[in-house]
Amino acid sequence: MLTVHHLGISQSERIVWLCEELEIEYALKRYDRRADNRLAPDDYKALHPMGIAPVITDGDLVLGESGAICDYICGRYGGGRLAPGPDDPDFADHLFWFHWSNGTFMATLMMQLVLASGAPGNPAAVFVEDRSRRAWAMAEARLGQAPFFGGANLTTADIMMVYCLTTSRAFRGASIEGYPNLRAYLQRIGQRPAYQRAMAKAEPGMAPMLA
Repeated sequence: MLTVHHLGISQSERIVWLCEELEIEYALKRYDRRADNRLAPDDYKALHPMGIAPVITDGDLVLGESGAICDYICGRYGGGRLAPGPDDPDFADHLFWFHWSNGTFMATLMMQLVLASGAPGNPAAVFVEDRSRRAWAMAEARLGQAPFFGGANLTTADIMMVYCLTTSRAFRGASIEGYPNLRAYLQRIGQRPAYQRAMAKAEPGMAPMLA
């Protein structure tokens, strides 16, 4: 049985949403963050050598890393749905945004969070702040060109990107007030029944950060 191990308020919400979009059978095990430091509890850390979310188990398989899990679930259980093939006109765009999400965007946001508490004018913080500004501008521009990050249809690029635009802001207090395309996009995402089901299961009692 495919089991999604979801750490509350974390990237693993992506995997819950993916399973709901694909309408596949899966078990969900939810873990609350520790009260003292807001990190993962010991039983979650014990699932995988990195000790971070997301993690799935499938029989004897233990798999981490959001992108790898998306590819695994789509390939094994989704019949390739939500991932355009090489003959699809959106193939390259989907690949870019799918990998850019954690490879550049999420990495930049995490660096920004870490450096925010440092000394003002730190050259590293200035560099990361500029990279963050350009990343948000890229995402806003993309959604002025296409309805979804992957192109004409929802793909795993959107599964990867939406967490960066929503729940991750709970750690940073970032506003998307100045990004009308992003705001309109998130309203469309929020109307998807699969997203609604996923967030109700993953984060009960927490309103999705769609604005």
